[in-house]
Amino acid sequence: RHALHKMADNSVRTEDNINPLAHVDLSKPRYDQSNYIGRAKHFFEVTDPRNVIATTKQLEQAKEIVLAHKAGKTPPGTTEEQLWHAKKLHDSAYHPFTGQLMFLPGRMSFQVPGNMVITGCMLTFYRTPAQTIFWQWANQSFNSGVNYTNRSGDSISLKQLLVPYLSATVGAVVTALSLNQLAKKLPPLVGKCVPFTAVAAANCINIPLMRQTELKEGILVTDKDGTTFGSSKKVAKRAISMVIFSRIIMAAPAMIIPQVIMNSLEKRSKFIRASPRLQALIQVLSVGLCLTFSTPLCCALFPQQSSISVAKLEPNLQEAIAAKSPATKIVYFNKGL
Repeated sequence: RHALHKMADNSVRTEDNINPLAHVDLSKPRYDQSNYIGRAKHFFEVTDPRNVIATTKQLEQAKEIVLAHKAGKTPPGTTEEQLWHAKKLHDSAYHPFTGQLMFLPGRMSFQVPGNMVITGCMLTFYRTPAQTIFWQWANQSFNSGVNYTNRSGDSISLKQLLVPYLSATVGAVVTALSLNQLAKKLPPLVGKCVPFTAVAAANCINIPLMRQTELKEGILVTDKDGTTFGSSKKVAKRAISMVIFSRIIMAAPAMIIPQVIMNSLEKRSKFIRASPRLQALIQVLSVGLCLTFSTPLCCALFPQQSSISVAKLEPNLQEAIAAKSPATKIVYFNKGL
């Protein structure tokens, strides 16, 4: 009887020691990434501007909870919702590869507040060459800061950083100045869309240059279980094209809708027409509203782990895959952000 009582007691202790939240995998996104709704929910959390106001203490506490849970030592009393909130804060502030606290303006959660100010002013102050040059430079400087902050764990040389930055800045400025001259003969609303065209042109320059190593060496392709087959330059072109498309579509609502609204307001109100500061305020707020939705919704357009048919790869890579895994017809790759 004593032995049975001891076994029962040990059984209770074992059950008490089982982590009830062990099923929560914080190494993966909370929502299903195989469908658009799941990806959209994920990016709404990643780009949530409220993450910016989290204090250093709150970020450190979130990091402790995440690391403890991954080590199988979830703090007692922690709920599943608290775990996911800790992951949200942790992922918004700490670099995924180095684990270091990222520079605030470079975090994804700073995209909306940072871009709304720069874009709002870029849409308001574009009529003189000096204004165009300054705000296009400010925009490309911010973008380069984001790209550098969210780089992979590998170090980036000064040349690798400066060439895309300077090329994109020059491209955006030249495009904007040239179109401003042409737009003088066109309706005012057409002129207001010049900044968007310049930003689109800059994206077409900046992103390929920033990822030129991938274009030269290719991007790794794997099967659904993560088995690597090799690198593909065709996949690199596909991935970069997807990112450029997403970035341009992301900028479109925030750079076109506010301009349509402002054009209508200027026609109806002399006061607004005569006050550049008020125009800037209206533009910043309307841009912020658009970006709050367009940023996560456009980031979610394509799966982070995208796929491609083996038949569309380079012949030598097709042969390697056929030899290693004949049943594999679809491979996967990380498209980047």
